Amino acid sequence: MTNLSLVLGFALTAFLIIVVPGPSVLFVVSRAVSYGRRTALVTVLGNAVGVYVVVLAVAFGLGAVIQTSDTVFTVVKLVGAAYLVFLGVRAILDRRSLGDAAARPSTEVRRSDRRAFRAGVWVGFSNPKTYVLFGAILPQFVAPAAGHVWLQMMVLGLIAAVIGLAADSAWALAAGAARTWLSRSSNRLSLLGGAGGVVMIGLGVELAITGRHD
Repeated sequence: MTNLSLVLGFALTAFLIIVVPGPSVLFVVSRAVSYGRRTALVTVLGNAVGVYVVVLAVAFGLGAVIQTSDTVFTVVKLVGAAYLVFLGVRAILDRRSLGDAAARPSTEVRRSDRRAFRAGVWVGFSNPKTYVLFGAILPQFVAPAAGHVWLQMMVLGLIAAVIGLAADSAWALAAGAARTWLSRSSNRLSLLGGAGGVVMIGLGVELAITGRHD
């Protein structure tokens, strides 16, 4: 297994990259202010799963294909961008019904949670910053001489995923607390729901035009 200095070095590097607001943070915040802390936290969990899928892909070689193939990278990026735009448009169209969320039947809430989880998975998986962290940076902290390179990558990736889970959860809770104050006025919440949709559309456009970070 890799030595402690490499683990700590990667953990610090991952922390510095993760805490800088990017697509995942902005997406979680927009979900929190539009739909509340529950949806945001479910999105955070899905995002962590999506991020770790990238870790597994890197550990077993697929990440190298995505990093070296402009076609594969572009397809993943554009599909993710389209999905963000779709979610943004939907948030704008549904902005006036946000106040009804608490009155939904439990089965509908569970469906909503599943949608939030799936959205989080995709955002985590398609975030270009995720590929920079795990495709370009993580391999630098692996010690080939120690053997089990794939296992080293999985452990280091898990550390980064946990850091991301904690940081994004903090953002979700903070944004959710602000939403509680805003929910006292239906007009405020409607405007914020629309603003959250605009943010998601902006993220989708930004993701679509962002080039490879190598």
